[in-house]
Amino acid sequence: MRGDHSLMPGAQPAPGPRIPAAVLVPLVMHPDELTVLLTQRTQHLADHPGQVAFPGGRIDPEDRDDAVHAALREAEEEIGLPPDHITVIGRLVTYVTGTGYEITPVVGLVRAPYPVRLHADEVADVFEVPLALAIDQQNYERRSREANGRIRNFYVLPYPGRYIWGATAGMLVNLAEVLG
Repeated sequence: MRGDHSLMPGAQPAPGPRIPAAVLVPLVMHPDELTVLLTQRTQHLADHPGQVAFPGGRIDPEDRDDAVHAALREAEEEIGLPPDHITVIGRLVTYVTGTGYEITPVVGLVRAPYPVRLHADEVADVFEVPLALAIDQQNYERRSREANGRIRNFYVLPYPGRYIWGATAGMLVNLAEVLG
């Protein structure tokens, strides 16, 4: 298990119940390269407004406690990516956030071209980052800031016009470790 606590020596995940969630880590298969598909969340959301994220969300009762089902359902709801365009190839390590989520990252290959239909209340934009950039661990920076009276350490993946950080960058670091 990884999480926001992973970059702080001796730190443990926050105690208490966690909200089960799943995200799709979509690897888009273009003829000349693989990319990672990411979303930019809308600014008015209660949780993580405006942040770069993978498509995903809470595991709902209709998901049968199945992270794969939840990740595919959320990807279709948020960005209109149909499950028949996705081949699930595995999972990354569970990621625990400081905001109480326990996220299962589900990795899937996406056939290009793919349809996009943004859920306007949740997703402001989608974009792709070259997989070669995302799996090169030298591209990541470690940063810190104070939040709620404590120092928080996190990864950042610099990318023009975007701020990829926190849980999303942490899961990308795990992807880089697995694929790199």
